[in-house]
Amino acid sequence: MELNTMFYVALTLLVGSLFGRLAAMIKLPTVTGYIFGGLLLGPSFFHIMPENVVESMDIISEIALAFISFTIGLSFKASYLRRVGLTPLIIAALESTLAAVLVASSLFLIGTDPAFALIMGAIAAATAPTSILLVMKEYRAKGPVSEMLKSVAALDDATALILFGFSSTAVKILVNTGENINILSSIFQPIFSVFLSLAIGAIIGFIMKYPLKYTKTSGQKLTLLIAFVFLTSSVSVGLGVSELLAAMMTGTVLTNISSDAPQMGEFSDRFTPPIFLMFFVLAGAQLNIHIIPTVGLIGIMYTVFRIVGKVTGAYFGSLLMRTPKVVRNYLGFMLLPQAGVGIGLITISAGILPEYADQIRTVVLSATLLYEFSGPVITKIVLRKTGEIQSIPSNAKEAADF
Repeated sequence: MELNTMFYVALTLLVGSLFGRLAAMIKLPTVTGYIFGGLLLGPSFFHIMPENVVESMDIISEIALAFISFTIGLSFKASYLRRVGLTPLIIAALESTLAAVLVASSLFLIGTDPAFALIMGAIAAATAPTSILLVMKEYRAKGPVSEMLKSVAALDDATALILFGFSSTAVKILVNTGENINILSSIFQPIFSVFLSLAIGAIIGFIMKYPLKYTKTSGQKLTLLIAFVFLTSSVSVGLGVSELLAAMMTGTVLTNISSDAPQMGEFSDRFTPPIFLMFFVLAGAQLNIHIIPTVGLIGIMYTVFRIVGKVTGAYFGSLLMRTPKVVRNYLGFMLLPQAGVGIGLITISAGILPEYADQIRTVVLSATLLYEFSGPVITKIVLRKTGEIQSIPSNAKEAADF
């Protein structure tokens, strides 16, 4: 009997539910359980899910990332933005830039190709803290560190894309591809992409207010929520800009102009748990622990100096902006996970430096495996030390259903 995609969707949901509950029983974040369940299904262990099936379910990742970004945007009320000012932007810029500089410099010093070092540094700038944000939701985290993390995580995507744009321009010049490179255009293109992403989100968020205003039933409002989040993501992808930034901006605009925004947050919380579960199970199914021994010194340097850059950059950014001491000391440790944007940059990098495509992929995916497993656990420890965990799920069932 040939198994179709629906079977694998069911398998993903069942395995995620089982391992999420088991993780909660041994006091681990449920996200860690989801990822481990995915590892068992993928090439790391039993290879139950074929690669083509995992690839065919990419839409799950797009939906999950769009909704987490939209939800982050809903928390950006004008009063909050006035209160935090430029602080999240400065922190995001410093932690991204320092991670990129330290990784690129360390790889250059051990004798790698400067073009390769620059590209690896640019990829190191990216953070994809979806797993961290879900751990915060699971434990109902609330406090200065949690609040700052939401803002910095939302802006990290923009700073990473801009840094990658600058680095890729420098690499094209170094490798001398023979193409006519418009340096000015290459530098401003990523900045323009960021602004276009924000413009798309702002327009859709503004439009979204009106059908919500005249819709009465919960079912109709939920339908509109899904439709507009999907619309934001699809338009952004179609135009080649960041759907994460666009979805975040949609939520930001909506929360500041519509009285329906709080209800949209509630509907999102009801709709997304199985989507997030599948997202992390599939993420685990795409990872292969057998590639870890092949990363060598380059992989070690990338992983270590990215951590140093993120933690140190967040510390000095927080110090510069005079945030509370608890933010300075702990924020950087929650910015380590790297999936989503970072993995997307692998594909772009392969087109710029095709001779290093396999090496880039191996190093970044190995680091991703480490970050995704350790990130949720580190986050729980940090939240406990900062006293920002509002409630611990009383049993495994409650935790698995967060």
